Amino acid sequence: MREKVVSYSFFFLGLLLFGFANAIAVKVKYLGLHPWEVLNVALFQHLGFTIGTWSVMVGLFFVAISWFINRKYINIGTFLNAMLVGPFMDMFLWLDILPSATNTSLDYLNLAASVIIAGIAGGLYVAGGVGAGPRDGFMLALSERLNASVSRTRIVVECVILGIGYLLGGPIFIATFFYTFIMSPIFQVTLRFFQRMRNNLIEAEVRVKV
Repeated sequence: MREKVVSYSFFFLGLLLFGFANAIAVKVKYLGLHPWEVLNVALFQHLGFTIGTWSVMVGLFFVAISWFINRKYINIGTFLNAMLVGPFMDMFLWLDILPSATNTSLDYLNLAASVIIAGIAGGLYVAGGVGAGPRDGFMLALSERLNASVSRTRIVVECVILGIGYLLGGPIFIATFFYTFIMSPIFQVTLRFFQRMRNNLIEAEVRVKV
């Protein structure tokens, strides 16, 4: 029981932080967004709804594709990720508690905070072990089907998504091309840290019972 509580606590807190980080980035979107958010914002600008709603719909679309490619990467965590990150982001935008763009150096600080928080959030929710996100699940399924490396598949997929977002008029600028380079190292470090923390919290109960 304790293992599930710890795992889902890590998972949901990570998703909440991810939505928070995305909301910060959207506030300074003229500096550029992550390829997936470029697409979501472009769809929002053209078709309405909210950015978070498009995050959910795009996420579920790729869950459906992954289901047909290789369903072993689809589980409850995949659906929860697809359904919650977007609404969490919309919630923070709706609360209007985040600083708006000032077109000064402060915007770069906000963007840096967004990237760092997103990297931490990714490490936190993945360490929960509940399941991969819809986009990650899609890239894992596709790389296995094509017998290609995950990193190469990720680059190709994100370039395609970025191209679609660009054609739709999404916010692309210099920050767009630094997301992966900055977020990935933060994610790797925090993932190991939170995995150790999760294991220690779970093992603590075992020691107490013994």
